Amino acid sequence: MLEKGNKKAFTDFYTQYFKRLLIESDKYVKDIYVAEEVVQDVFLKIWERSDDLTQIQSIKSYLYRSVINASINYVNRQRNLEQHHQKIVDEFTEDQADQLDEENELIVLLFDEIEKLPPKCKEIFKMNRFERLKYREIALKLELSERTVENHIANALKLLREAMLKKRNVEIGSSTRLFQLLFFF
Repeated sequence: MLEKGNKKAFTDFYTQYFKRLLIESDKYVKDIYVAEEVVQDVFLKIWERSDDLTQIQSIKSYLYRSVINASINYVNRQRNLEQHHQKIVDEFTEDQADQLDEENELIVLLFDEIEKLPPKCKEIFKMNRFERLKYREIALKLELSERTVENHIANALKLLREAMLKKRNVEIGSSTRLFQLLFFF
């Protein structure tokens, strides 16, 4: 049997059963790469809990049962996921499509306007919003004061808000999504 931490014994054990278990898993999941992951997961669990194997009568039977169960579980999860996605697609309305289209249009406009910002302002804004750097990190990286970074971000938001409102011809209060995009994206 396998002793905990005995790499040589485990490698021999793995080599002896891997290909056979791979074929068995593939019968269920119908994808050799997924089958490989399933079998490797089973072996990983055996490696992590080799102490629990002492009570097992037939290791071969245990391996096949484990791989078959893991394969069936994978297939069931995939089926449930597909059903969930299909339900979303079936219930998707024209209004939702219009809303998504409008949001994506706003995002494209916003990205265009970001590129029009003054160079330093654009660089700092992108570091903050896209790289998720804090004001202090940006200040250290660019050798600026935190206050300068804060001013650049405030200026970027002001310029973007003005440009977006002009392009979209909307009132600040009526465009909640625009507000969210500017401050939380």
